[in-house]
Amino acid sequence: MFYETLHNEHGLPRDPFKALVAPRPIGWISTINKDGVSNLAPYSFFNAMSDNPHYVVFGSVGQKDTVTNIEETGEFVCSLATYDLRDQMNVSSVDAPRGVDEFPIAGLTGAASRMVKPLRVKESPVSLECRHWKTIDLPAAEPGARPGNAMIIGQVVGIYIDDSVLRDGIVDTGAIKPISRLGYMDYSVVTPETIFTMNRPTMSEDGKVKVKIQAG
Repeated sequence: MFYETLHNEHGLPRDPFKALVAPRPIGWISTINKDGVSNLAPYSFFNAMSDNPHYVVFGSVGQKDTVTNIEETGEFVCSLATYDLRDQMNVSSVDAPRGVDEFPIAGLTGAASRMVKPLRVKESPVSLECRHWKTIDLPAAEPGARPGNAMIIGQVVGIYIDDSVLRDGIVDTGAIKPISRLGYMDYSVVTPETIFTMNRPTMSEDGKVKVKIQAG
């Protein structure tokens, strides 16, 4: 099948786009408003964009409280959503009125960050403390329509890692069991059984590609 996306006339029961661009890591974004009230919400349009310096980006459909808070205060924290915290992550996605703190609603504890004011999720093994760099409004699908989506870019200025997920100086991703978003209401999880290693290939002077075979 093929369909043009302007009018999204795919003929399927539900839009397949998010199921095609998957899995997507979840940005569990915590912020505070100008009055000091915390906010916590998951975003499935999320990823890391650079490693020197470190940048993360997430997309917001509409001017959510998260975006407003970030633009007012210039800071946010992204905590890792894990399989053990899947229910709390889901509860924190509730469409609560502005000024409502989702931490207690989801049964989570806010822990003080080191470099920024927003709290991190204490129960999460990893948190990225970020300063807002730029918000980019994404053009609407049709000329003249009001943009409804935005891309928020933050520079990571501090990283918290719980010592329990470090093995010989390496982050044990399988032990963390991070979850990701698929399409519709579906999610996935990284486990030790789903992790595999591939070494990056090199090219010799005669133009041949060589791949080092992983021992074991």
